[in-house]
Amino acid sequence: MKLDILAFASHPDDVELGCAGTLIAHIAAGKSAGVVDLTRGELGTRGTPEERLAEAEDAARLMGLAVRDNLGFADGFFANDREHQLQIVRKVRQYQPDIVLMNALHDRHPDHGRGAAVVTEACFLAGLKMIKTLDEKGEEQQAWRPKATYNFIQDRYIKPDFVMDVTPYWEKKVETIRAFRTQFYNPDDNSPNTYISSPEFLDFIEARAREYGHAIGVTFGEGFTSAKQIGVRNLFDIV
Repeated sequence: MKLDILAFASHPDDVELGCAGTLIAHIAAGKSAGVVDLTRGELGTRGTPEERLAEAEDAARLMGLAVRDNLGFADGFFANDREHQLQIVRKVRQYQPDIVLMNALHDRHPDHGRGAAVVTEACFLAGLKMIKTLDEKGEEQQAWRPKATYNFIQDRYIKPDFVMDVTPYWEKKVETIRAFRTQFYNPDDNSPNTYISSPEFLDFIEARAREYGHAIGVTFGEGFTSAKQIGVRNLFDIV
């Protein structure tokens, strides 16, 4: 299965908070997209890993993803090393995305920056034909390197290199966030409160999206950074 866009995220719900609107917008335009979560979020205070996996599948259906995988890395303790890089290389080669989205380069949770680093390196390594990997059938995979990689912005403010207009898809994005019922505000849930479980946190997510949207003259936006300069072929396609 070849995908147009593949998003990697350190935890289930990172994609929903950071770039779900962008994925939904491209799927609505006829592109194919998938998500690979690196961990099961098993160190989270609220919810079990099994609950979070089920919630991730619910969110995937809402977004219309072609696929959602989980690599089962150790939450909080995975490393940017050969073992972890090769698992990501296999996924890049399996789905052959033109664009890869990933966590912020630095953020409140150390897994986010670590996830960005390991995915960035793996995307480069995936294009080296001398690195041999096998697919699920035991057959050698073809080398593949995405045309572009972008980091979605998360908790900490980072000045974006570009902003995606997600205004038409904002309500659907919010639905995907709320699919993680154990993680975010739920007045009927008596679990311990966390940084992200207060109603104010969802207010912050909306405020950030409004801030980025305002910067480009729309209502809601999602911000991204790019390690490379971004080129354009048509000035009239710019918002």
